[in-house]
Amino acid sequence: MNTAVRTEPASNAKVEPSAYGYPLLIKGLLESGVTRAPEQEIVSANTTRLTYRKFAERVGRLASGLAGLGVERGDTVAIMDWDTHRYLECFFAVPMMGAVLHTVNVRLSAEQILYTINHAEDDVILINSELLPLLQQIWGRVDAGKKLVLLNDTEKPTQTVQTSLSFDAEYEALLATADPRPDFPELDESTRATTFYTTGTTGQPKAVYFSHRQLVLYTLSTRAALAAIGHGWFKDGDVYMPITPMFHVHAWGFPYIATMLGLKQVYCGRYVADSVVALFQREKVTISHCVPTILRMLLDSAKAKGIPLSGWKMLIGGAALPQALAREALELGLDIYAGYGMSETCPILTLCGLMPKMNSWAFERQVEMRCKAGRPTPLAQIRIVDGKMNDLPHDGKTSGELVARAPWLTQGYLKDPKSSEKLWAGGWLHTGDVATIDTDGYVKITDRLKDMIRSGCEWISSLQLEDLILRHPGVAEAAVIGVPDPKWTERPLGLLVAKPCLQVSEEQIRAHLQGFVEKGIITSYSVPDRIVFVEALPKTSVGKLDKKVMRERYAP
Repeated sequence: MNTAVRTEPASNAKVEPSAYGYPLLIKGLLESGVTRAPEQEIVSANTTRLTYRKFAERVGRLASGLAGLGVERGDTVAIMDWDTHRYLECFFAVPMMGAVLHTVNVRLSAEQILYTINHAEDDVILINSELLPLLQQIWGRVDAGKKLVLLNDTEKPTQTVQTSLSFDAEYEALLATADPRPDFPELDESTRATTFYTTGTTGQPKAVYFSHRQLVLYTLSTRAALAAIGHGWFKDGDVYMPITPMFHVHAWGFPYIATMLGLKQVYCGRYVADSVVALFQREKVTISHCVPTILRMLLDSAKAKGIPLSGWKMLIGGAALPQALAREALELGLDIYAGYGMSETCPILTLCGLMPKMNSWAFERQVEMRCKAGRPTPLAQIRIVDGKMNDLPHDGKTSGELVARAPWLTQGYLKDPKSSEKLWAGGWLHTGDVATIDTDGYVKITDRLKDMIRSGCEWISSLQLEDLILRHPGVAEAAVIGVPDPKWTERPLGLLVAKPCLQVSEEQIRAHLQGFVEKGIITSYSVPDRIVFVEALPKTSVGKLDKKVMRERYAP
């Protein structure tokens, strides 16, 4: 005879009145780093050196100084600066006081910057003196009431800076008289911490935003993913230097990870390839990240100076990592691999470390794997779907749109409900990227939906063609776009930048691609009808190929 088991009804776990709930706040990341390594260094723009203890004091002084200027909870503080210790101080001070940090993309056009400043409703703008002409150009149309704080690298008094703008404070003077230990408020972890603007290809930039909770969860998940991929990322003794602008998705969130762990950090100001390589040597940098175009410049600089890059771990994102470029980097000593994400995803969704079984694979096969988007980070859910949101096979061949969920994805676009609903249609964030997923869970991005080339009844991947073209030794950069065709709807057009001092012709590129046709890698109709050699390829403000400009320029 069965005996019924009596069960108690489900209920929430009991919370003792005196227990501390520990909200996930950005200040916890800073406190962790200061506790772990109070005397560790943060190096900025070749000159300033701070310990974590001193850095934390400056974070407190900045918050106190901004409060003295009238900044309150919910206000927005914008920063227009190169990558410096000041930027890192803003990463912490502004959100910790309950305000919102707007990281202004200083490489946007003046009109776009004007739009973002007004749209974000900035209350205070911190601006590097080198960028004053840009702000002065639009200042007459900036909404009234915004205060200015000068970031002065020239070591000249504020009053000697040549501008008609008036300032409410100078950064270092503001910090000098401020309280280094303010009482930071105990915020709700859902409080908005940051806002920045995507560099969309149509219309005005869109504002994405993230809460304290989202940024902390992203930090923990990405750190866990990096620790698990087998390349020894982010361990005690590592030296971190971003080569992705801090205005771009919090420099991919890596400064928060490095600070939480108490690692030495190096900030290089403006990105000049020779200076970055010199800093790598001098400060013994071990971890960085950048986009493929920046990697190309770093490799050229290192080769020209005969500098080996061994001991440097490099994550590549923002655009597909071509196998030819990865091979060249590995041969110079870089431990390189790709990741994937977008502004709306904070950004990293996947990372492409090698599984243990892959360590014995041949070099070329390992290169191919390192260039994939990789596997999801912990807590990130991804699918490939058709137009009706049906799941597609994970066979490494079937492609569909990549959609995602994770605790840190932006919940929408600020003040743009229509675009927000489109982004989150069906309860999944739509990336707009076409991808495959293999049986090991590795994602491979095959193209952007808008960049796929529809030729007759067939789809052609621009990314695949670019990767194959870049395997020719005479090609430095390549872009493939679809241009209108009266018979086939669209046909691929190849735009190439040749390597210096090397002669390469359209016929050679065609013969090069024909080799892949004969191997069955691409079909004959995928070979571009035209190959055009150019001095340079148009790029967005964060170094991605700007195919919108290319299509406008080369449309018949």
